Amino acid sequence: MNPDLHSAFGLADWLALFGHYLTLSLMSIGGAITAAPEMHRYLVEQQHWLSDSQFAASVALAQAAPGPNVLFVALMGWNVGINAGGILTALLGAFVSMVGILLPSTTLVHLAAGWGHRNRALRSVRAFKLGMAPIVVALLMATGWIIASAHGDLAADWPLWLVTAVMALIIWRTKLHLLWLLGAGALLGWFGFL
Repeated sequence: MNPDLHSAFGLADWLALFGHYLTLSLMSIGGAITAAPEMHRYLVEQQHWLSDSQFAASVALAQAAPGPNVLFVALMGWNVGINAGGILTALLGAFVSMVGILLPSTTLVHLAAGWGHRNRALRSVRAFKLGMAPIVVALLMATGWIIASAHGDLAADWPLWLVTAVMALIIWRTKLHLLWLLGAGALLGWFGFL
């Protein structure tokens, strides 16, 4: 992270953060989590406003918490604000990030859903829906890879990768509820297997 972030973070930086989330909002088809790779590139690699561990913790905490998964965006904004100053800048960071990610997509979805519902029988509307499915899957896979890669040494963590592959196979091939898989992962961690 940038050690001078506290003194260097100004209005232009807040506007850049807001503008970046505005553009990501329109790219986050399938949910905000699909834009996580780009968020990582911008916040961690380009701007150095967050560390890899802060990024991964923001996503993990929001996914574990009840409620919408878009909360990870607020946590990232919170962490940017904490790194830039304190509690007030953290609140500002969370607000700027959430408004940026929600405003364009919410407006577009509201308008497009109404139009799509009125024209759902059109071939172009059906083709659009079918064409978006592989894009969403690819973006989710890229997000999973970035989160998993932030953990550390891939060769040393082979048990985690094995459990991940087994769980992915179970999810793909069965109708087993995800809570059972989460419970199994918790038990493996509790007994020290992971």
